[in-house]
Amino acid sequence: MSIFKTARLFAVALLVAASAAGPAFAETFPSKPIKLIVGFPPGGINDIVARVVGQKLSESLGQPVIIDNRAGAGGTIGADLVAKAKPDGYTLLLGSVSNIAMAPSQYKALPYDPVKDFTPVALLASAPNILVVNPSLPVKSVKDLIALAKQKPGQLSYASAGNGTSNHLTVELLKVLADIDLVHIPYKGDTPAITDVIGGQVPMMFPTLPVALPQIKSGKLRAIAVSSAKPTSLMPGVPTVAESGGLPDFEVSVWVGILAPAGTPKDIAERLSAELTRIVRLPEVKEKLASLGAEPATMDPAQFAGYIKSETAKWSKVAQAAKIVPN
Repeated sequence: MSIFKTARLFAVALLVAASAAGPAFAETFPSKPIKLIVGFPPGGINDIVARVVGQKLSESLGQPVIIDNRAGAGGTIGADLVAKAKPDGYTLLLGSVSNIAMAPSQYKALPYDPVKDFTPVALLASAPNILVVNPSLPVKSVKDLIALAKQKPGQLSYASAGNGTSNHLTVELLKVLADIDLVHIPYKGDTPAITDVIGGQVPMMFPTLPVALPQIKSGKLRAIAVSSAKPTSLMPGVPTVAESGGLPDFEVSVWVGILAPAGTPKDIAERLSAELTRIVRLPEVKEKLASLGAEPATMDPAQFAGYIKSETAKWSKVAQAAKIVPN
């Protein structure tokens, strides 16, 4: 046998071995801990969902799922870390409407492309924002707020968890649809923002329901309306913004989902997607989400990818209409 024929046979053997080993390697995933990066501080809906789902995912995969909070810049710091991570399934992002769909219209030099730099894995849940005011503010409906804002253009302010966050752009959508002028006061997270609304330094905010619920129940904040298309059972008697304000086109859902770096193997993404979809449908997980005012909102990788594109386009239009200048 010539040396060239031997070399060819050896090369073929290597290819056969590699193709046979491929599925075996895939079947061993995961063989080490998985890091789930959350671009927001502890306590908000992103962090809470990450911890609930992360624990169940750890149990089903047999490996620790480590929650890593990398807060800042509207969640974009954490998202950027994942966008640049090795695409092997061991670094995941708890992505949200803020750092995925809203961020492109908020930052001039966003260090990642929400569509090109990630592999969408699974949409997990959605929840409404809720318009809350300090009880001293003389409004009890969205129509009241609109009327007061028209009487005092540019004099009423609102707090948010930061530029580009969902509670920032939710109010910007309200401003556009109601044709009112409110002043944005950004904070570094939900907690300091809602603390100042309670203290009366800022009269209003549109936080996620889980963040505001304890303060509403204690009477420290007055609930005016929810941003979703339907009222929530957690806040009986609190209408939607569309109902309370006569704004039929107003609807905002704060969604969260899992994304991996672009280039993550399809079989790994699909396995994670199947596990995550099963997890958020578990009765105990659904019950926990419901206690937060959230509900499962599952999508497979392809559906989630399409949803991200449509949401990004929607919030880009809102930013343009609100004449928001990217930072």
